[in-house]
Amino acid sequence: MLNRRGLLAAAGAAALPMPALAQGAYPTRTVSLLVGFAPGGGTDIISRLLQPALQEEFGQALAIDNRAGGSGTIAATQNARGRPDGYQMLMTTVSASAVVPPTMKPPPFDIIADQTAVVLAGTVPLVAVVPLSSPAQDFRGFIAHAKANPGKLNYSSSGVATQQHLAAAALSFAAGLDMTHIPFRGTGQAVNEVLAGRIDIAIDTLPTYLPHIRAGRVRALATTLKERVPTLPDVPTIAESGFPDFDAAVWYMVMGPPGLPAPIAERWVAAVNKALSDPGLRQRVADAGFIPGGGTSADAAALLRRDAAKYAEVIRRANIQFD
Repeated sequence: MLNRRGLLAAAGAAALPMPALAQGAYPTRTVSLLVGFAPGGGTDIISRLLQPALQEEFGQALAIDNRAGGSGTIAATQNARGRPDGYQMLMTTVSASAVVPPTMKPPPFDIIADQTAVVLAGTVPLVAVVPLSSPAQDFRGFIAHAKANPGKLNYSSSGVATQQHLAAAALSFAAGLDMTHIPFRGTGQAVNEVLAGRIDIAIDTLPTYLPHIRAGRVRALATTLKERVPTLPDVPTIAESGFPDFDAAVWYMVMGPPGLPAPIAERWVAAVNKALSDPGLRQRVADAGFIPGGGTSADAAALLRRDAAKYAEVIRRANIQFD
């Protein structure tokens, strides 16, 4: 649902001669990469891990522009209304670009028509963590603690209908728990509250909490993929802790505005794939808790469509609404 300005911009870009859009002509100045969350969260981390390699490949500065709020949709909406010239791109999440917008009234943009899926940057599992003051020493222990204290415990997220929210809500339904959802404007705020002991549990992205887990500042109870995470081999999965069907992850994707010319999209595809093929960077990405991405724009678009349908059903069943 683009405004008139966005449609005119798209039409103008389409009228440009092909040499102006050719791979060799882009970029010729600084590129802005929108990030819909505050520094410290997974979206910001993967953006900054890729930043040096992309700057080298593009031969231009890549400026990370954190626009937190609206569960990531403030930045995603800005992307949907942007000029399709490749100088303002978006690093987004499954929640901000596939899950949250349809729950808003009215939706700020159409998740298929008003953005261009470009390339997958990475995927991460979530990890359930509790403050060190929690009486729960393992995941089963937390479930028992929550059941013994209905309505008294809370859980955090970086916004309504984000993956953190959906994962915790799904767990609450599966286990029959009564907990209060505490959404924040970004993961950084939520982390501080967990570290201070004011949040009882967070199910959040692994890169966000991995440094705190390694430093012994929080207690990791379980991860959310079916298989254990190599970076936390001693931490069991939620699936093996009594909920065999539980499986959740978050993806991070480079998006462009609607009408982004194919040569510019392919420039990003090639740059991200090249960056993630470097063994050193690939190891740093993995060490931070990400599963490196890559692939084609067609792969990215298919992933967007698949998860949009998948999580629409989760939201319907959980009756989650974005106010």
